[in-house]
Amino acid sequence: MKHYNYIFTGTGLAALMTVYKMTLSGKFTNKSILLVDESSKKNNDRTWCFWKKEPSIWEEVITQKWDYALFANENFRRNLNLEPYQYCKIKGIDFYQFVFEALSKAKNISFLNEKVTNINELETHVYVSTENKAFTCDQVFNSIYNKAALEQQSKFPVLQQHFIGWQIQSKEAVFQAEVPTFMDFSVAQKGNTRFMYVLPFSENEALLEYTLFSHSLLENSEYENEIVNYIQKLGISNYKIIEKEQGSIPMSCYPFWKKNTRRVLNIGTAGGWTKASTGYTFKNSDKLSSRLIHFIETETDFRKFHRKSKFWFYDLLLLDILDKENEKGSRIFSSMFKKGNPALIFKFLDEKTSLVEDIQVILKCPKTLFIKALFHSVRYF
Repeated sequence: MKHYNYIFTGTGLAALMTVYKMTLSGKFTNKSILLVDESSKKNNDRTWCFWKKEPSIWEEVITQKWDYALFANENFRRNLNLEPYQYCKIKGIDFYQFVFEALSKAKNISFLNEKVTNINELETHVYVSTENKAFTCDQVFNSIYNKAALEQQSKFPVLQQHFIGWQIQSKEAVFQAEVPTFMDFSVAQKGNTRFMYVLPFSENEALLEYTLFSHSLLENSEYENEIVNYIQKLGISNYKIIEKEQGSIPMSCYPFWKKNTRRVLNIGTAGGWTKASTGYTFKNSDKLSSRLIHFIETETDFRKFHRKSKFWFYDLLLLDILDKENEKGSRIFSSMFKKGNPALIFKFLDEKTSLVEDIQVILKCPKTLFIKALFHSVRYF
């Protein structure tokens, strides 16, 4: 039975970021690494967006950058100047190809396209089995999400950021190529938090995603009917669909870190790396994977990795509100973006604000809703 220093069970965003940064550091060339996933990551299955101030290690795969973004609801529209930030887009397939090409050159890294069937931590090592093989290792980075474990608990709210997106090419030149639509709440809310998200690539081409923050998924036809309605509202009558994408991202402040053990660390969605209040994944995974690299250079006990911050509590308050009054999302985000400083809001979502800056952002939100959530939050401790 072959032994590795590290096994990555699942090769999602967090896993690929982490192992790529391990190769960049040059400090793990003497460590054997195995990546196991039943998916070979050869399809363009998603689009990631994030904001940044300085150049990142992902510059080569960023295909679009914007300095402005639109926020809208049924009553107002506001163009947001994002300076000093830029809003950036990465296609899933470009990211996969970029990372796998780099990893394929590392002699200490192996790949296996099989489904993981068991992870068993023993006294001195971890046993990992797939449908056809078995291995041992010193430590496991697990990104296989256990949906049932989250949904079977009732203490912490669990919502989904779920969406269907169409990349379309239209005959009519209707898109502002330099201004993506961050959130457009002018669509019918129907008792939920529903908005359109638009990434324009030119005057004639864009990705349109009908998105909800809610408990339950819809029938595919409902997402797509709303996309068609929105396309018509934009004045488009002649278009073709280039690509489709679909996703559902859990939004919860459930303490995933309590599942970490000495030798098994849950990362990505499985470890709660998704930003709970927004569903943004790329930015948080980038930050946490970098911290993880520094951690494993000096520490061996994965139970020490997690740090709870004030932002976990802020996210908890928002999710508590949306759990009980899901239709209030438009009101909350509209209050924040109508007069708030866009750069400060993005800094807040980036979890880099001071307490004074936190208060400046939070005071833009409906106070009564958050005061009620604050009193209710005692149940989570």
